Amino acid sequence: MMIKQKRYEALVYALHGDLFRYAFWLCHDRQVAEDLVQETFLRAWKALDSLKEEKAAKAWLITILRRENARRFERKQFDLVDIETTAVPDRKSPGLEQDMENEWLRRHIAGLAPEYREPLLLQVIGGFSGEEIAGILDLNKNTVMTRLFRARNQLREALEQDKQARGLSNG
Repeated sequence: MMIKQKRYEALVYALHGDLFRYAFWLCHDRQVAEDLVQETFLRAWKALDSLKEEKAAKAWLITILRRENARRFERKQFDLVDIETTAVPDRKSPGLEQDMENEWLRRHIAGLAPEYREPLLLQVIGGFSGEEIAGILDLNKNTVMTRLFRARNQLREALEQDKQARGLSNG
């Protein structure tokens, strides 16, 4: 029992922040994200013996979190939150210009279609490889790589359009 508890505490300590950031991106609500993470860790405790490789822990927990997020829609509907009016927690804020860039990026990532946004968030926030994302989302790796490519292209195009618009209005 003591070994299981130490293993569990190590998982919580190492991955709580990553899970919270991902949960927040999914639901855009701090309390709901905290509840999702708590429920994820509760389910993880109950199923901890099924986790054979520690290297797979992050992907395993993200999968549990995604399922838990889907369950909340089965149970009840939550009020929708507009991402543009919701503050997304950052580790640190280096300055106004960086804050503006971060907000621009958040807004545009939130505007991506879910099939592009989710793999991108798993890669950027979760640090997962294309193969790991494929396993989490139950997709073919080539599909994931295509979606990541398209997501980045959409962000790049939005950035180019924004630069052109600023150039036209400044000149």
